[in-house]
Amino acid sequence: MKFICKKSDLLKGVNIVLKAVPSKTTMSILECILIDASGQSIKLTANDMELGIETVIEGDILEKGIVAIDAKIFSEIIRKLPDNDVTIETDANFQTKIRCEKAKFDISGKSGEDFSYLPYIEKQDFITVSQFSLKEIIKQTIFSISDNENNKMMTGELFEIKDNILKVVSLDGHRVSIRSLELKENYDQKKVIVPGKALIEISKILSGEMEDFVNIFFTKNHIVFEFDETVVVSRLIEGEYFRIEQMLSTDYETKVNINKKEFLNCIDRATLLIKEGDKKPIIIQIGDGEMSLKITSGLGSMNEEIVIEKEGKDILIGFNPKFLIDALRVIDDETVTLYLVNPKAPCFIRDEQQSYIYLILPVNFNNVA
Repeated sequence: MKFICKKSDLLKGVNIVLKAVPSKTTMSILECILIDASGQSIKLTANDMELGIETVIEGDILEKGIVAIDAKIFSEIIRKLPDNDVTIETDANFQTKIRCEKAKFDISGKSGEDFSYLPYIEKQDFITVSQFSLKEIIKQTIFSISDNENNKMMTGELFEIKDNILKVVSLDGHRVSIRSLELKENYDQKKVIVPGKALIEISKILSGEMEDFVNIFFTKNHIVFEFDETVVVSRLIEGEYFRIEQMLSTDYETKVNINKKEFLNCIDRATLLIKEGDKKPIIIQIGDGEMSLKITSGLGSMNEEIVIEKEGKDILIGFNPKFLIDALRVIDDETVTLYLVNPKAPCFIRDEQQSYIYLILPVNFNNVA
């Protein structure tokens, strides 16, 4: 195999597929990037058996062939090469020569025959969304997944399609994040649970441009994201997702309209008094025209008031400040609306169209001075 390509194109491709190389594995072949120049294009592939990524790079193929190269050393070499054309050549024993200007590397490769290729997916059932919308919807929900592998469902996100609406849901036992996106046409109803890890890596690759699109294909066991010159295949999480509808309520005793930036900045200031690992709640007192926010810790205390519009009853309620910050940071609206029932019931932050809904459970603050 022998081909020539630009260092920038090769590095971009390597960085894309590197996201599917496992950090720990007993199969050494999975620590490799597969370079496939056996056809009309140069394809790079990585696969950890849960997540697989394939991307095509531009270049001139002089001799066709295929090789698997250790991802860590290969990526480091390419990263540190001069910004010029790179020539990669392999012999019959998969010894690989990498040349760029005066830099010359010789490294051992492996046969590509042992590599785990991406599973073949019949690309029939799919939806199309803009890269901007997908990147945003992941950013606006991914913080609510759990990192506790004991409950696999909570480590993924529900992708639910009904008519022309894509709904994405995440939860971790303390909060729920829901975003809804209007699609350009109606689709058959479906529900799948996508691993959070896959979505995090996909969001890093997406351009985020409104005019660039992603085709999302669904099968029984996999979801495929196809965009630009890249294909990402992820295994789905099996099982029935939580019944979110039972958690959502439109009843409220108190409704608050508040400037999002002021609210967020105030909570952010309050967290200055919380040491990492401490679980100190922020106590919110809602009265007519004013919200008071208080926090007390071993470092000191803080009290701040914000002007609000309130309907309904006064209320005193406590929250984990991080949960409020996570939700507020990804809301673009200038003003947000909070719906509350009592100090032990969830708080809802949602817009009128319910394009976003954030449910946050309150915390007990009786032991806080």
